[in-house]
Formats: sequence, C-alpha cells, structure tokens
Amino acid sequence: MMFWYGGGWAWWQAGLMWAGMIAFWGLLIWAIYALVTGATRRPGSADQGEKPRGDDAGPILDERLARGEIDADEYRRLRDVLASGEGRSLAGSGSGR
Repeated sequence: MMFWYGGGWAWWQAGLMWAGMIAFWGLLIWAIYALVTGATRRPGSADQGEKPRGDDAGPILDERLARGEIDADEYRRLRDVLASGEGRSLAGSGSGR
C-alpha cells in the first residue's frame, strides 16, 4: 500500500466527474434535438424571422412611385411590362445571345 494516502477522492476529481457528466448529457440531448429538428424540417420553408421570397418587383415598383422616383406614366408602363412578363430572363439560362 505504498500509494494509499487516505480515504476518498480529492474535491477536484469529484468536480471533474460532475462536469464531465453534465457535458455528456448536454451533448447527447443537443444531438437528439438536432437530429429530430433536421429530420422534420421541410425543405424550402422560410425561417420564422424571414419573409418568404416571392415576386419582389411589384412592391419595389410601388415604393419607387411613393418616393417620387418615377411618375405615374412610367409606373403604368413598368407595371404593364411586369404583368406581361416581358424583359424577364431566367438567371443562368444562357439567353443573353
């Protein structure tokens, strides 16, 4: 019994044991939560803080008219262009030629 210096653990050994157990269970609970939320999340759904992206041209055109950047004639012309779909090209379609 050469290295036996008395009874019990040192206080730091017990503290490390508690910290390790808390870290283990915390990581396990977090991993289960991440797996469940990742599996149940629908692709393409917007997060709570974001507005769903749609056709932004109409509201931008309304704002430009309200700020006075364009007049009513220009507004009507651009609104008609948006409604007809002219001038729109798909990004990456290669229709630039």
